[in-house]
Amino acid sequence: MRGSRTDRTGGGGTSVKDSEPSPTYPALSYELYPPRNAAAEDSLWTTIRRLEDTRPDFVSVTYGAAGSNRDAAFTLLRRLLTETTLKPLAHLTSVGTSREDLTEIVDRMIGGGVRGILALRGDMPEDAHPVPDEVEHADGLVRLIRDVEAGRTAQLAAGRISVGVAAYATRHPESPSLEHDVEVLLAKEAAGADFAITQVFFTPSDYSGLVTRARSAGVTIPIIPGVMPLTSTRRLEKLSSLAGIDVDDALWSRLDGADSDAERRRVGVDATVELARSALEEGAPGIHLYTFNEHEAALDVLDALDLERPPLAGLPASL
Repeated sequence: MRGSRTDRTGGGGTSVKDSEPSPTYPALSYELYPPRNAAAEDSLWTTIRRLEDTRPDFVSVTYGAAGSNRDAAFTLLRRLLTETTLKPLAHLTSVGTSREDLTEIVDRMIGGGVRGILALRGDMPEDAHPVPDEVEHADGLVRLIRDVEAGRTAQLAAGRISVGVAAYATRHPESPSLEHDVEVLLAKEAAGADFAITQVFFTPSDYSGLVTRARSAGVTIPIIPGVMPLTSTRRLEKLSSLAGIDVDDALWSRLDGADSDAERRRVGVDATVELARSALEEGAPGIHLYTFNEHEAALDVLDALDLERPPLAGLPASL
């Protein structure tokens, strides 16, 4: 968020115009994942161009556990940086990767122009084997990123790396309690995280409860709600099973009661807008939309949400 800017003149005066606070707008961002084949790549780039028109603040690019799709992720990051106006936030997972390899990956990202990294532990593979000198938790990855950043001070003289982390509005599957999740988030902030994005949630109280617990525990970084378009019952069922998140009974009833796919889609968009709007009313700094590489539902949600966006950079209104 940008505050007011003071213009000091030779007489020590302050410009009246510049002393007024600049307007602030909710942040808008999307999640994308690298395509698995040529057909998926064509579809993804249609989505990217449609999302680019909405002028998001950033788009995040996923990274498979233990770097399973590393080459595809780097290819997508490079194309976003060179072929679009979008600012990529590169996901990075530490599980199954040595500290030395992670250092090389982060250095490669920064050297390639990436200025935002989402530091994640990543899902533990079922057949995981111990890796020598593995960074076991996300707070350790945040510190590693900051260490690499410190070695590139001259290159980053005009800015710094923005480091994001995950937050959990509902209990992490491996966590003993919601309170423990907040302790983990606080440790990530202490390690140098700038902001957090929540994993999916389905009821407004999930987000507001997280923020209340986090602020009470001393967390000060922005917590951006991650919102999934609730238009696919199949996807909801899969996500609920994988993440251990119970879908609200009322939402199931609304979706199951739809008479057609079109009606179900409308109901899902309405439910998503209600969820996002509730988070914004609770003071959320923005909305992060999990697109699953499909733009239609995300844009339907955005249109209905009517999120205020800043004017185009370079226009007088933005000065």
